[in-house]
Amino acid sequence: MFLTTSFGRTVDILHRSMDVSLLRQDVIANNIANSDTPNFKRSVVNFETALGDALRSERAQPRFQAALTNERHIPFHRPVDYRSVRPTRFLDHLTSSKNNDNNVDIEVESAELLTNQLLYTLMTNSLNSQFEQVNIVLRG
Repeated sequence: MFLTTSFGRTVDILHRSMDVSLLRQDVIANNIANSDTPNFKRSVVNFETALGDALRSERAQPRFQAALTNERHIPFHRPVDYRSVRPTRFLDHLTSSKNNDNNVDIEVESAELLTNQLLYTLMTNSLNSQFEQVNIVLRG
């Protein structure tokens, strides 16, 4: 119902991003917990890049319009709905930073944990701001 409005879309994107932030928190905590486990490979969560690509594809206009004379023709531009974007969790098999073939660097993970916590706080404040604006309108 509200997804067609700017408010609804913003709240939905913030909600999805906060969910991904919680997933990322679990993944980083797992990486830290296994920092001394032999042959353990760190996991990484990717979401923001795919979300940004989907948001750009929705408002991008193709340079050329394809002449689609058959329903099986493939259009030049196919917008991606941002609601179809899901976080991807993948293992980093390419690096190894310790003699036991473990690639978890506790300092990098701690910095990513702090960054993730700050981003979650920022998204929470932004969501609160959105609802404060609605309250101002309703009181007004």
